[in-house]
Amino acid sequence: MTMDVAPIEPKTEGAKRFLAQSRRRMLIADEWVDAASGRTFDTVNPATGVVLAQVAAGDATDVDRAVAAARRAFESSAWRDMIPAQRARLLWKMADLIEQNIDELAELETLDQGKPVWVGRYAEIPGAIEQFRYFAGQAMRIEGTTIPTSINYQPAGKKVFAYTVKEPIGVVGAIVPWNSPIVLTAMKIAPALAAGCTMVLKPAEDTSLTAIRLAELMVEAGFPPGVFNLVTGLGEAAGAALAAHPGVDKIAFTGSTEVGKLIVQAARGNLKKLTLELGGKSPAVVLDDADLELAIPGAANAIFFNSGQVCVAGSRLYVHEKVFDRVLEGVAAYARGIKLGNGLDPSTQMGPVVSRKQADRVAGYIASGLSEGATAVAGGRQLGPAGTFIEPTVLVGAKPTAKVVREEIFGPVVVATPIRSLEEVPAIANDSEYGLAASVWTQDLSAAHRLAAQIRAGTVWINCHSMYDATLPIGGMKQSGWGRDSGHQALDNYLETKTVCAVI
Repeated sequence: MTMDVAPIEPKTEGAKRFLAQSRRRMLIADEWVDAASGRTFDTVNPATGVVLAQVAAGDATDVDRAVAAARRAFESSAWRDMIPAQRARLLWKMADLIEQNIDELAELETLDQGKPVWVGRYAEIPGAIEQFRYFAGQAMRIEGTTIPTSINYQPAGKKVFAYTVKEPIGVVGAIVPWNSPIVLTAMKIAPALAAGCTMVLKPAEDTSLTAIRLAELMVEAGFPPGVFNLVTGLGEAAGAALAAHPGVDKIAFTGSTEVGKLIVQAARGNLKKLTLELGGKSPAVVLDDADLELAIPGAANAIFFNSGQVCVAGSRLYVHEKVFDRVLEGVAAYARGIKLGNGLDPSTQMGPVVSRKQADRVAGYIASGLSEGATAVAGGRQLGPAGTFIEPTVLVGAKPTAKVVREEIFGPVVVATPIRSLEEVPAIANDSEYGLAASVWTQDLSAAHRLAAQIRAGTVWINCHSMYDATLPIGGMKQSGWGRDSGHQALDNYLETKTVCAVI
């Protein structure tokens, strides 16, 4: 493993101009405003610890203003009566603007979150673009149905004509995390606006910069004032106020299960609808007939991509005992070969985790695993000038009850465990409170599909991991959440069904 955290300045003029404005405001009804309190918070480059900007620290007062603006926009003819094709054109325009500014956005994402710039440039931001384009098409596919009824008490000589229509749910509060800010934000904005809703976005305080830049592009795209609003701030202030606000009809949240449960409690006041994409402890299962040339780098990338800060990260690696030693050494060698460094360096393979707080949390899990009897065959150290880098870590020998096996770490830490047979896989894979994702590595496709049916997870990948597309539903079972993002099912998150029944 090598490491280089030399300071690097952004190359794009757009990123330089954006960072030159050291105080960043919120967007409410197409106006850039300070927090009502005047307070700000620092957003920091996790690789170096250098402050990038002061961001408006919104609270309940600002949420009130933003929700009121979203409500006015929702009830205005400018948005409510807009034909679907026009909404589609606006969403497509937004995709075009993101594409035109992709290099700038990738640099801002790296500076604020830490990930290698190529991850944003070639994986996540193109994914965000496709979210807008996919749901631009879905905006013109919102359809009701006619229903033949069997009502036997209709008036003589009359008929019952019944049908359903789909209507936007109203004002949506979107709360997004810091691990993949642009694409996860797009996964909320695009279907909500395609459905005809209006929105208040609260980004994670650690990664607000690209949300602010996206808000600028929303204005440039030409959405009516108040359709999209941005309130930056701390989770316990702005996020909590948005989740509990009586003027919000729905919350769309991606984040930890712990915070998801708080949002469920906050939503009780007006029984607002919820979509929750929550935590995971995803198993990656390698059977004895797997193509190891594919499975070893696949299992490694399943946990080390984005420094392990992925909800579906393959953090539990179960390998058939016949090939366990080969896979363990292969994944460990892969971990040792990863170059850590400043994400703006194009040769960097893994950046820091998002903050010192998160790095300390991950390091605490590693220490816990070692104290409970696990052995680190690769990695295990906390490094870097700001203490935010975690070596890619491979643990072996952890007990099934250990915290590193049971709890979501959200860092580049995998626990490898041998298995003896295909038959024990479902019970082992399902031995978790989470059910977000899993992967199965085998050349026996019959066995793979049998396991896919038995594993309780929202997504099961076969001979791959973390394959995403705007068409594929994403979400979890058990304590990994409610509902689905992406795919046409996501549009239903933002629609109500109205039944109309007429005697004619």
